[in-house]
Amino acid sequence: MKKNWWKILGPLLVLYSFGMGLLTPLKTGISDIRPQFISAGDTVKMEVTGYNSFYKAAEGQLRAWLKLDQEHALAAQAIEVKDDRHLVLHFVLPPHLPQDADQADASLLIDSPVDGAHVYPGGIRISQKKTNVAPGSGAAWNAPIEKLHEKDAITFPFRNILGETIRNTYYHVPMWFAMFLLFIGALVHSINFLRRKDLKNDRWAAALTTTGLVFGAMGLATGAMWATYTWGEPWSGDVKQNMTAIGLLIYGAYFVLRFAIEDPERKARISAVYNIFAFSTLIPLLYVIPKLTDSLHPGAGGNIAFGSEDLDNTMRLVFYPAIIGWTLIGLWASQLLYRMNTLREKLLWGH
Repeated sequence: MKKNWWKILGPLLVLYSFGMGLLTPLKTGISDIRPQFISAGDTVKMEVTGYNSFYKAAEGQLRAWLKLDQEHALAAQAIEVKDDRHLVLHFVLPPHLPQDADQADASLLIDSPVDGAHVYPGGIRISQKKTNVAPGSGAAWNAPIEKLHEKDAITFPFRNILGETIRNTYYHVPMWFAMFLLFIGALVHSINFLRRKDLKNDRWAAALTTTGLVFGAMGLATGAMWATYTWGEPWSGDVKQNMTAIGLLIYGAYFVLRFAIEDPERKARISAVYNIFAFSTLIPLLYVIPKLTDSLHPGAGGNIAFGSEDLDNTMRLVFYPAIIGWTLIGLWASQLLYRMNTLREKLLWGH
C-alpha cells in the first residue's frame, strides 16, 4: 500500500475535480443586454438578463453604471426589477462623449447587496455625431463608482461567452497537461535507450507514448465539444485545432513504425529516434505557431490564457489537483501497459 499510494491519490483527485467542478456555482453575471448599440443624446431603456442573480431580493438597492474607462461612468436614472433575472435600466445619455472619438465601447456594471458587483465587459457601443471635449461637456460621465458589494461565497467566474462551459477547464486542459508530461517521460526513456540499449526503456517509452496519445485524443474530443458551444461548431479550422491534429498524427505514426519492424533491437532504436523527432515537433506546433497567428483559442494570437477571469483562485483549487490526478492515472495506465508489453516480449522473444 505504501508503494502504491499514488495509484489511490490519482483517482481521488479526479473525483474531487469532478465533484467540485460540477457542483460549485458560477458567480452572478450578465448574459444578455439589449440594445447594445446606442447613441449619445438618447434616452435608453436597456433590458438586462442576469445569470445566477436574485434581483428581486435587492429591489430598491440596485445601482448600475455605463463605464467608459477608469475615470468616466454614467449612472442609471432608474432601475425596474421584472424578476430575479431581468432588469430594465433607464439611461439618459449626454449629447457628447467625454472622448474625442466617433464611438466608444462601454461596460455595464451592476451592484447588488445580494449578488455583489457584476459586469458585462465592453459589450455596449456608444456613437456620437459630433465630438465635443470642452470642459464640462462630459460632466454627466463623472458619476462615482464606490462602495461596491462583494458576495461572500465559493464561486467560479462567469464569462458571458463561456457560461457553464467554463467547467470544461478542469477536464480539457488537464488532459493536455497530462499528455505533455507523459510525452516528456517517453522522451526521457527514448534517450536513455539510445544511451544504454536497455529494452526496458523502449517498453516504457512505448507505454507512455500510448497513454499520452489517448489523453491527447480525449483532449481533442473535449475541446471539440467545448468549441461547439463557444465557437458554434466542433471544428472551425482554428490554428490550434489544426496544429494539434497534426501533432497527434505525427505521434500516431510512431506506432505504425513500430508495427512495421519485427526485430526488437532495431524496432527500439528506430522508435527512439522517431520519438525524439515527434516531441521536437510538438513545441512549435502547439505553442510557437499558434502564438504567431490569430486564433480563437486562449493563449494564442495575443490572447491571454488563464487570466484572472478565466482561472481565478477558486478555480485553481480544482484545476491543479485535476492536472495531478489525470497525470497519475496516466502513469498508472502506462505501468500496466509496460507490464503487458514485457510479458508479450518474453513470450515472443524470450527476453
